[in-house]
Order: sequence, then structure tokens, then C-alpha cells
Amino acid sequence: MSTGRINRTKGIALAAITSTAVAAGVLFIQSGADADPKPSLEEAKKQVAALQEKAAAIGEDANDLRGGITASQTRLKALQAGIDKQQRQVDGVKRQIGSLAVAGYQTSGMSTTAQLLLSQNPDQFLSQASTAQAFAGQQNAALRKYQEAQGKLADLQAGAQTELAALKAVQGQQDKLKAEAQSKLDAAEKVLSKLSDAERQRLRDEAEKEAEEEREKRPSRDGDRMDDDVPVPANGRAGVAVQTAMNQLGDPYVWGDEGPNSFDCSGLMLYAWKKAGVSLPHSSKAQKSSGGRPVSKSQLMPGDLVFFYSPVSHVGMYIGNGRMVHAPRSGKPVQVASISTMPYNGAVRPG
Repeated sequence: MSTGRINRTKGIALAAITSTAVAAGVLFIQSGADADPKPSLEEAKKQVAALQEKAAAIGEDANDLRGGITASQTRLKALQAGIDKQQRQVDGVKRQIGSLAVAGYQTSGMSTTAQLLLSQNPDQFLSQASTAQAFAGQQNAALRKYQEAQGKLADLQAGAQTELAALKAVQGQQDKLKAEAQSKLDAAEKVLSKLSDAERQRLRDEAEKEAEEEREKRPSRDGDRMDDDVPVPANGRAGVAVQTAMNQLGDPYVWGDEGPNSFDCSGLMLYAWKKAGVSLPHSSKAQKSSGGRPVSKSQLMPGDLVFFYSPVSHVGMYIGNGRMVHAPRSGKPVQVASISTMPYNGAVRPG
């Protein structure tokens, strides 16, 4: 084959390779673009809302561990107080044994028979020997007391170690849930980062407008009424709770917060009913199981706690006319909404 023909063949092959590479590059770029496209503003809003709702639900799972953590911390504190008290008792018995040991040292090296034979006054010695036997009994009693006290101390210390391990395990579960919730919020921020500056500003303006509209629904300062669509109990603890919750309209959602300026869903219920003198746990699941007397949907009254999803992951406060006040999720303020906007689970009446 001639040199010219060889060169032409190489040129054709190189061109084919180059064309293939370019085509592959175009496909790769196109594939990458398709894998991470820029969403429309409405698509972004839906994606962000879904991620924030998941974060709020996971946050309530984390809240549900609060009761166990608090109870474990209380038990651990009581155990530590018991350990400190028992340690003082052990130390006291040790000092008693030390004093007895020093007092008995002088006669410890000679047998009782030898001391009797060498004694110039056997009667006096026998009297002293009787005292010595009593003294030895004291030593034995002190030793037994020390063994018992030391054993009790060891049991308390073992119990504290077990409780501490359990506490760390639950705290680890909560930390894992908190990290999972934060990952959803980070994913939401990633979606927002794909939008233009003008689009992000539009979303911020919409959020502020929504918060302002909710703040305008707050009760009048004299507390004698709300808007005409919200029947408020004339008196009683339920009235205080509803009034308090409605006074938070427009406040931001922040996971784990229970006021006075930001809340998550169960934190808002806790805050409002606390003002009415009723204690609630900081967890929607726990509030449903132990927050009051169950009531049917047809018997709902203002102040009742209404729960959503299965398993429970959200709670609001019924205010009448099929509506509730609640803290929805990150990015949304405390607001009034219909109880039909989410899958209804049940209700309880605190107090």
C-alpha cells in the first residue's frame, strides 16, 4: 500500500474517531443536562413543599423521643444522687474500720493464751479479754456493714451505667432523625438554588405576604373576639388556649421550638395549652396518646387537638367551622387552615 493511501486511511479513521467522540460528548452533556434540569417556578415550589413536609414529619419523629430522653435523664440524675449518698456511707464505714484497726493493733501480735499466762493479774486480764471479744465483734459487724454498703454502691453504679447507655442510644436515634430532616431541608435549598435571583425573590415576597396576612388575623387586643368566622369559647381553659394559639399567627416554623416567637406543630400546642394551665408533651404522637380525652370529628370544639397522617406526624388546634390554627412546616408561618387539607387521624380534648 502506498504512503498516500495509508495517510488517507489514517485520516478517515481519525475523522471517524473524532466524530464519535464529539457525538459522545454531546450525548454526555445532554444527558447531564437532562439529569439535573432547571425546574419551573411552580415545579420548584412543589418540590420544596414536599421536602419541607417530609422534614417536618421526620422532626416529629425526633420530637417523639423527647419524652424518653427526659425520663432517662431524670432516672440518671436520681441514680447519681443515690450513688453520691451511698459513697458517703461507704466512706464513713471505712473510717470506722480504720479506727477499730488502730485501736486493736497493740494486741494483734500475741495469742490470747500467751497473754493470759504472762498476765500478773489473770482476773483483770479475763475481764479485758471479754472486752476484746466485744471489740472483735464490733470489727466484724463493721466489716459486714462495709461489704453491704459497697455491694449496694456497685449495684447503683451498674444501674447508672445501664441507664447512661440507654440514654446515649436514644439520643443517637434522635440525632440521626435530626440529620435526616436537615438533609431534606438541604435538598429543598438545592432546588431553590436552581432558580434565578428574580424567582427566588418572588418566593421570598410571597412568603412575607403570607405571614403578614396571617398576622392580620390575630385576635383584637382586648381579646373579646377574633374574626367573625372563628367562634371562640367565651371562657375556660380552651378559650385561653385558642386565644394564645391565634396570637401566634404569622410566627415562623422552627423545628423543636415551643415559643414564644417560633414553633413547630406540637410546640405550638404545648405553648398554647401551657398558658391555659395544661401540660402537654412536645410530640404530636404523644399528644394524641396522652394529651387528653379522645373526641369524635363530629363533636369537635375549639381548643381540641386534631391530628393528621398515619402514623401521626402533625397536629393543629381546632378553632371551629372546620378550621384549625397550626404551624405547618419550614417556610410557612403559623396559620389558619381547613382540617380537610391533610389526612385526618383523630382528636383529643386536653384539660
